[in-house]
Amino acid sequence: MKLIVGLGNPGDKYTNTRHNIGFKILDEIAGAEPWKKQAKSLVSSTRIAGKKIILAKPQTYMNLSGEAILPLQSFYKWKPEDILVVVDDINLDIGKVRLRDKGSHGGQNGLRDIIQKIGPNFHRLRIGVGPVPPKWDVSNFVLSKPAVEESKILQKVVADAGKVLDTLVAKGIPEAMALYNGFQWKA
Repeated sequence: MKLIVGLGNPGDKYTNTRHNIGFKILDEIAGAEPWKKQAKSLVSSTRIAGKKIILAKPQTYMNLSGEAILPLQSFYKWKPEDILVVVDDINLDIGKVRLRDKGSHGGQNGLRDIIQKIGPNFHRLRIGVGPVPPKWDVSNFVLSKPAVEESKILQKVVADAGKVLDTLVAKGIPEAMALYNGFQWKA
């Protein structure tokens, strides 16, 4: 793993929404490390399991995330397999984890755009933010702020996601998948 991308939307009005869980996790991992503008992303670096990892938060809005990742991939000459994308998933219950080594977008528009730009062979760490309540529009749901109990769960996800990433970087995707797929944080 050489690049971890957290998906979200730039701007204060989106900061605490369900859609920005990827940004939140990367902010936690980066700690006090500074963020700088590179291509269409904010980029930082950190060490995970002793390895230098580049962190990126696309500044293109969720639906155009691939436009931010493609120039980074090209600049650093990374293969899609060197990239992990951290993303919200409405099809998973709040706080549930699903790791994949490649695959489809599953209806997530940020992943859809990344697949169109670099192909499907990048890793995914999906964080559950669902389910969408009946009669809610999906866009309104992901762009809304979680309820108090949901917020507590997502705070735990953000605080503990580094453990998942440590395992992933140190031991690889198969072992991380075996340990964490289906794991669910609780309030």
